[in-house]
Amino acid sequence: MKVSIVTVCYNSEKTIKDTLESIKAQSYKNIEYIVVDGGSSDNTKNIIEQYRDTITTFVSEPDNGLYDAMNKGISLATGDIIGTLNSDDILFDCDVIKYIVDNFDSVDGIYADVGFYDAQLQNKKRHYSSKGFTKQKFSRGFMPAHPSLYVKKNVYDAVGDYNLEYKIASDFDMLIRIFNLQNTHYKYLPKELVKMRVGGVSTSGISANILLNKEIINSCHSNGLKCTWFSILSKYPEKLIGMFKK
Repeated sequence: MKVSIVTVCYNSEKTIKDTLESIKAQSYKNIEYIVVDGGSSDNTKNIIEQYRDTITTFVSEPDNGLYDAMNKGISLATGDIIGTLNSDDILFDCDVIKYIVDNFDSVDGIYADVGFYDAQLQNKKRHYSSKGFTKQKFSRGFMPAHPSLYVKKNVYDAVGDYNLEYKIASDFDMLIRIFNLQNTHYKYLPKELVKMRVGGVSTSGISANILLNKEIINSCHSNGLKCTWFSILSKYPEKLIGMFKK
């Protein structure tokens, strides 16, 4: 089984070497690794060039942001299943992709847990468990951990591109469409698959969270789900409890 992994980046010189090393170290070797750079002006491209034996396809050109780059990468993927890895994150260990493939039986996709770490990826700050996820929780703004999601290529073919109208919540919108695709089945794996650095577009302050929640409500409505500010706000006590889990 060929596994396509897409990493998008822009001016990621401080972190992308860790990301590349985590792919290079995988024990499972049938990996198609696609890196889409938005035309970085720092040392990112020079670092990437050092890993060309690990990278199958490298594109560097201006884009219209994170989700536009994601669309480019996924459109280039030819693997049986497709996953993503952010340019400031790493796979948890060298057997993550082998573990995914070994558990990818009669399903259309799998999802699991991720951990949030400090800048050195050493001290764990928070654990994000996807265990309790159900499709009904989308209407409260919950979703399984996006970086842990691996789905069949034909699923992406069926649901289409990330919606560029959403600046922060396009991944949320994508997951609604994936999980609501008819005649598909997904499995939860009780394992941390990705180490994520604390921070990011969707966790960068009050204004970003207000925009995120507005986009989540719009996405739910456009996908036929009932969602209100009350239902969105009801998630925060549960999220607060989750912040203390490591």
